[in-house]
Amino acid sequence: MRTSKSLAAVGCCAVLVAGATAAPAAHARDTSAVPRLTDERGRTLTLRGWNVEDKTHRGDQALSAITERTFRDLRAHGFGLARLLVFWDDLEPVRGQYSQAYLRTIGRVLDWAHRYDVRVVIDAHQDVFGPAFGHRGIPEWATRTDGLPFTPHPDDWFSEYYEPAVQRAFTHLYGDEDLRRAQAGMWRVLAGRFAHHPAVLGYDLINEPMGEFRPGEDPPTAARRIEAEQLTPMYNRLARAVRAADRRHWLFVEPTPAVGEGVPTGLGRIKDAKVVYAPHFYNTAMEAGADYDPSAGWIEAYEAAVTTYPKKYRVPVVVGEWGPLNGELPHMGRFYTDALASLARYTSGWAGYVWCYGGGYCAADERGGLRGNKKLMATPYARAVAGRVRTQTYDPATRTYRLGYVADGGATRLSLPTEARRWRISVTGPARVRGLDVRAAAGSAVTVTVAPRA
Repeated sequence: MRTSKSLAAVGCCAVLVAGATAAPAAHARDTSAVPRLTDERGRTLTLRGWNVEDKTHRGDQALSAITERTFRDLRAHGFGLARLLVFWDDLEPVRGQYSQAYLRTIGRVLDWAHRYDVRVVIDAHQDVFGPAFGHRGIPEWATRTDGLPFTPHPDDWFSEYYEPAVQRAFTHLYGDEDLRRAQAGMWRVLAGRFAHHPAVLGYDLINEPMGEFRPGEDPPTAARRIEAEQLTPMYNRLARAVRAADRRHWLFVEPTPAVGEGVPTGLGRIKDAKVVYAPHFYNTAMEAGADYDPSAGWIEAYEAAVTTYPKKYRVPVVVGEWGPLNGELPHMGRFYTDALASLARYTSGWAGYVWCYGGGYCAADERGGLRGNKKLMATPYARAVAGRVRTQTYDPATRTYRLGYVADGGATRLSLPTEARRWRISVTGPARVRGLDVRAAAGSAVTVTVAPRA
């Protein structure tokens, strides 16, 4: 949702969730029923990385802000995931005419990711629906407003979602049969082209979907209705479209942004065996520039709300976007520590917003080093665990990571920030370490410890 140029960001859900009641913090840590993501070998995955985007360039220059350096730097800091933003308006600028040049450009980006061992989630991104309203996403030819008004809000762009024309455009996207077919066709093209690319992990079917409020409907009720009655059938349609071309990769589905204020989703079951719940993790006050307030209980309320769906439908969670605009305020170090601890309890991973070089939301400085408190996001972890995880902890004070698991005979793969020689890997149990891989006989109890060298 965010744009690295938007420094006067509006709160993610300030209008949408006005009056919402936060979920009780007492339930925030009950995360044992949330399943974990696995790979094709059955290993338990942990995904950590960043959103990768180019919202500025189009046509022949589309995605040109993303370079090989992007993935080289991601891997150098220990990150193994990229959520790649792609735009339907670039893919199908004229109805029925798909841009082969754009598909080749996406392929080149995926090749770079594979070269540096970064897995990619291809995200069909929209902001305020698309170019008909001055943003990116759904093509103008697929935008129907019934002549309703639209007024731009350049200093508060997220509030444009509540303009009548934008809300009506979502209603037509979800309800008009020809637009349903067109959206499904777009996904068949993407999945058909990249089903066998080794960098691809999955597909995020639409970014931060919104919808049209009914007269007298309060925002939380509207969000749950839109999720239940419009997003659930849309995701099932798009799942069938993807599966016509690709039966292997994961499907990532998002709620409305209301979950960011402690509103459990109204999404129903997505009828597919490989679904990931992919909410975003933004706080209204911090998006507007405020410092973190630990006493407000926002992280606890979010965790309680966001874990309701994956517990009910037994699907893993990967947070698709997170990170405040200003990460250097006095309490932001505490925010990153609390947020990372929370995300580790119930998610299979996350993608920070956004990998770029500069200020604001950017992860890195011009030299490629992580900025300020974003350094706290680069820690040792196990990318893939070959066996049943028993315990997994990270101590930020000592920068020590510990993993306890019962091996199944395969290779557990570690990920370390910066050069591996700066870290000491030790194991207990009948296991051996080679590079970043740990191998142990099936049934063995193993403990892996990673700590900085003295």
